[in-house]
Order: sequence, then structure tokens, then C-alpha cells
Amino acid sequence: MTMTECFSNDNYNQQLEKKVDNLKALLSDFSLPKLAVYSSPISHYRMRAEFRIWHDGEDLYHVMYDKKTKKRIRVDEFPIATKLINRAMQAILPLLQHNQLLRHLLFQIDYFSTLSGQLLITLLYHKKLNDAWIIEAKKLKMQLAEQGIDVHIVGRASNQKITIDVDYVDEVLPVMDKVFVYRQVENSFTQPNAAVNIKMLQWAISVTKNSLGDLLEFYCGNGNFSIALAQNFRKVLATEIAKASVYSAQYNIAVNHIDNLIIVRLSAEEFTCAIKKEREFNRLKGINLDDYQCDTVLVDPPRSGLDLNTIDILKSYKTIIYISCNPYTLRDNLQLLTKTHSIQHFAMFDQFPYTDHIETGIVLCKK
Repeated sequence: MTMTECFSNDNYNQQLEKKVDNLKALLSDFSLPKLAVYSSPISHYRMRAEFRIWHDGEDLYHVMYDKKTKKRIRVDEFPIATKLINRAMQAILPLLQHNQLLRHLLFQIDYFSTLSGQLLITLLYHKKLNDAWIIEAKKLKMQLAEQGIDVHIVGRASNQKITIDVDYVDEVLPVMDKVFVYRQVENSFTQPNAAVNIKMLQWAISVTKNSLGDLLEFYCGNGNFSIALAQNFRKVLATEIAKASVYSAQYNIAVNHIDNLIIVRLSAEEFTCAIKKEREFNRLKGINLDDYQCDTVLVDPPRSGLDLNTIDILKSYKTIIYISCNPYTLRDNLQLLTKTHSIQHFAMFDQFPYTDHIETGIVLCKK
């Protein structure tokens, strides 16, 4: 299949239809409402990309490895990544190729872009980085700027991270009648497909419109959902365990002028202990959980899904919004959650076109 055939409307729609069929079949044991399907752009949709760097004599090029065969594949263009990433891929290798200090023991390059036009590049090494590397990295930044590519650069080695300027990008997402700014820190989780993320936020806002009470969110990351949803609730309390994500979330709350949202650095398991009053946490100092009437809870767990203790806690809430990146663990969790709740909304978001990955949104209401 040629590149044109691969990234065509027909091929995209075929793969999307297959995903829809697979998801419906996987969850066929449940009473489901009509599935809302949210598609992706057919190309240039991925905001992040990571490549190993292959040294072939004087030449350098990006490579990826086939998961099944482990075969090395040279990558000169990457149509699923943003156009900005593709421009940077083309521009940076000739500059690195002729810079012995920057290319020496370089084994990987990570690209991180935004719809707002910002770009961060991380260079990863099998060597310790020094002041000479910093000087050359600053020159590289200037050389890319001369080609119209404004970029932040981070260098990483074992137990070492060096930042040229800053280690984040600021994304700007238009969502319905609002515009949200999200600071996204290098090497922390963010939604990889910004166009589909906008659709996810619009869906979440729509299904929570006219909600009563407060919102509790587990696994909130940089505040992606909680910041957009704050408009629909009296108050929002969100939890996240990763320090970098909490830092981003605090900034995002301030820059978006959200005054009814608090984010605390706790895991879902820790918060479960706190809400059951089984344990006190200093990180909850000054926050009275009894002040919150959280009728709605939102969870966006990792691929492993929800643990049994968290599921037990969720059963007490009137409304559960479940964003899933793994339909198999979603199915297992729904076996328990549907004993007390019924499924009111059902959506699929094509975050990762041309892969088997399926992102699902489910809203459950207490029976």
C-alpha cells in the first residue's frame, strides 16, 4: 500500500468501522445506548513522536522497530505526526550530522508539539552532558530558529536532565465557546491526539451539562478534563500522583482563571483511604472533604483499569464518567459497576488511528 493509499479517507474509514465493530462486540453483554463515534484527522494528528537514532558512518537517521519482527525501519517522514514535527525531523538531522559533540552517543530524539505551534525536542544520550554540550545545544536552537522552527531543547542522560530555556509547551485548545490553555511538561502524560482531545472535552461537557453538586476526578493529569468541566459544577476536587502533572495542573488552573477547582497530589487508593477516614494526609491539610457533595465522579485510569477498592467507592456516586484506554479492563470494571449503575452514554474516540487502540467514554447513572 502506498503512502497516499494508507492515509486516504477510504482506508481511514475502514479501520474506524472495524474498531467500532470490535468495541460493540466486546461490550455486547451490557445494555448500551447508541454509540457516538468521534473520528480523527486522517494524518498529522499525533502531537508526540519518539525515534531511535541510527548512526551509519557519517549518516544519521530516525528509526523505529517493528513490534512483531523487531526489524529496524528507517523513518524519513512520519505522516501521523504533526507537520511541525515533520519539519523539525528534516531540519535537525543535517545539523546534528555535522556536530560531533551533539551527535556522539545520541541514541534517541523525542518530539513534542502543540496545535498552538510550540515545539520541544528532547535529545537522549549514553553519556554525561557537560557545559560544552549546553553551548552546542544553544547553537542548535538558534540554527533551527533560522529555519523558522522555534523550539525548546532538553538534554537527557542517566540521572541527568538539562533544559535549554524551558521544559514545557503551552497548548491552546478551542472547546465549544471557550479557549483553554494547558501547560504540558516534557516526559509527562498528555493526550497525544489534540484534535480528538477537543472532541473528548466537548463530549464530557455535553454529558455533564446541568449537573448538580460537585465533581470528583481521579487521575486528573494536568487538569485536562477537570479544567474544562469546572463550568458545569459548583466545585471540583481532583487528584493526581505525578508531581510534574500536578505542577502543570496548578499553572493551568491559574492561567484559565478557574476558581472552583482544587487539585491534590494523592493516588486514587490514597484518596479512597482519606474519604473513608481510614487515614489522614498532610497533603489534604486545609481541605475539608465534608464540604464537598460530589454527586459525579470522573475516572481516567491507566490501562490496568480500576482497583476493587476504587470501584467500591465509585458505587456510592450518582454519576460515573469513565474514560478508558483499554476496553478489556473497562469490560471487567463494568461487570461490577453495572450492578448498581446503568450505562446512559457510550462514546468511542479514535485517539490512535491505524492501530488496535480504542479510547472509550462511558457515563453510568445510579439505578
